[in-house]
Amino acid sequence: MFIPCDRGGGSAAPDFKGFTLLMPAVSVGNVGQLAIDLVISTLDMTKVGYFYTDCLVPMVGNNPYTTAEENSVELSINAEVYSLPSKKLVVLQIRSPFIKNKYRPFCETLLSWVKSSKCARVVLLSSSHAYQRDDEQLLGTPLRYLLTPDLEKAVGGRMKELNWKEMEKVAAYPGINDTDKVLHIPGGGITKLLFTESCSEGIQMAVLLKFCSEGDNIPDAFVLVNYLNEWLQLIKSEVSTSNNSTDLSSQWKIPSSWRLLFGNGLPPALF
Repeated sequence: MFIPCDRGGGSAAPDFKGFTLLMPAVSVGNVGQLAIDLVISTLDMTKVGYFYTDCLVPMVGNNPYTTAEENSVELSINAEVYSLPSKKLVVLQIRSPFIKNKYRPFCETLLSWVKSSKCARVVLLSSSHAYQRDDEQLLGTPLRYLLTPDLEKAVGGRMKELNWKEMEKVAAYPGINDTDKVLHIPGGGITKLLFTESCSEGIQMAVLLKFCSEGDNIPDAFVLVNYLNEWLQLIKSEVSTSNNSTDLSSQWKIPSSWRLLFGNGLPPALF
């Protein structure tokens, strides 16, 4: 459930009617979460509240988007909500893994909040194991999208204009029966469940995902957030004059917390 921040001016919940809710799936390589970090940091989004749930591992830490000494002492928890009214954008950042068998209760709570807050649509940033792709998925771009039927009616034509590739369904019983196809997103965490629940409840949801492997997934995050930007235009694209191509990587602001992404270096005293 959503709990608004109390910054001295009362605790009335902000109005998200007509907003796009952007959030990550806790999936392979944490690519969605890293991409969300780039969005929050670049757009300088304001924290407006917390998403209280017992479905995530509890955690507390320093402000991951510290820009000055004054805001460095702010604390962050496992699920926080940021807003940018000028772009009608609300972001839910998730910073810890799910507790076992808590996927479904989380999805139910989240979709209930989406309905009560009157968000227009949900965009889920996710990832899937590259090594578990089938032959068709090995071809072309490693990026895919999914749209619920309700959102397909609204933006399906736009996806075709962008020449995006929809996530393929794969054989339910490979080598035995190749005609029965199912949606399979290995390593995608809550992605499939949240998408199918949104389909059945008439919620407009898009899933944007990238096939990747565990490791240094910062490059994957840039690719995914650029993919998102092709559609939502969160930042303006600048065409490179050298090769007439569009590269947004230098325009996304890397949050200060990324300096600690792989921990500190080895202390010299060891040697």
